[in-house]
Amino acid sequence: MALDPQTMREPLEIKQQKRGDLVAEAIKRLITEGNLLPGDRLPREIELQQMFGVSKSTIREALKSLEVQGLIKVSTGPSGGGMVVEVPLERTFQLMQNYLFFKEVSIDDIYTVRQLLEPELAAGAVPHLTEDDFAALENNMSCCSPASHDRSELLRQRQADVDFHDILAAANPNSFLRFTCELVNEMIRQLIVFGNETPRKEHEKFGTANVNIHRQITDAARAGDVERVRSLMQFHMQEARTYIKRMNGKLRGRLILDSDIADMQQRVRSQSGALAAAPTPVKTARAPRKTAAKVATKVTAKAGVKADVKTVEKAAAKKTPAKPVATTRAASRKKG
Repeated sequence: MALDPQTMREPLEIKQQKRGDLVAEAIKRLITEGNLLPGDRLPREIELQQMFGVSKSTIREALKSLEVQGLIKVSTGPSGGGMVVEVPLERTFQLMQNYLFFKEVSIDDIYTVRQLLEPELAAGAVPHLTEDDFAALENNMSCCSPASHDRSELLRQRQADVDFHDILAAANPNSFLRFTCELVNEMIRQLIVFGNETPRKEHEKFGTANVNIHRQITDAARAGDVERVRSLMQFHMQEARTYIKRMNGKLRGRLILDSDIADMQQRVRSQSGALAAAPTPVKTARAPRKTAAKVATKVTAKAGVKADVKTVEKAAAKKTPAKPVATTRAASRKKG
């Protein structure tokens, strides 16, 4: 499509950022520069007001924005305020789901990604699996054995099957690979559904096949056979794709609400009770927790956070005219 010369000559108006958004960005910088970790508290509201030179309502707007993003948790009361938290996988899944809502994503797409990543995830986890991890894997296989004839139990077992992969993921030291696979696993748990016409025997066959291959993967991992684990997981992903398509598995055609996710997780955990006690990844030692007062002192001493908010706000208010697209592209080619 040809560009309108008149449009190219007219400066583009840059939307001025809201004051609350600017403060939220500055608080993110505070978290980074203060090296705050989950569990560390932010300075109190009154201290944040003084640091950034803004009103109480602006601070609360900024804190609410960060809470919605999953970066902090805000509590009320005398000892309340903002506390840094680890962004939950469910929140990331919700945001990703919003992005994918208008995209065409199929079960084949999901399993193409799984087939590429899961074998490497499992292989990389082998040297790091502990006895507690193996106990959790054994527990999962016991819970997911399709002995029940109740349809709702069979469906929950298929969701709990994915927990086996999360246990392997927790043992893999590659945090980005682990995160990606856990996100895909969450998609499978929450979005793949089966029609009421799917025969019970198909669910049982799928469950039996899953437990069998999980048993082989566990035995190979216990033997330290990395290549066999990789090969078995590759086969497992192919087999799972076949079963789901044969059972007419489909992706939900609507957004999953936070309340739906919480309810579904509760049902799965109650069905596979013992899995709730599965070991969590061992975390490296962390520095002593910083108090809000120390954080406030450290950041204020750097003398720049308050000024930084005002500087960014001032720059945004200037609404600097944008360069014509053609000129920008020419400069870009020249740099390359």
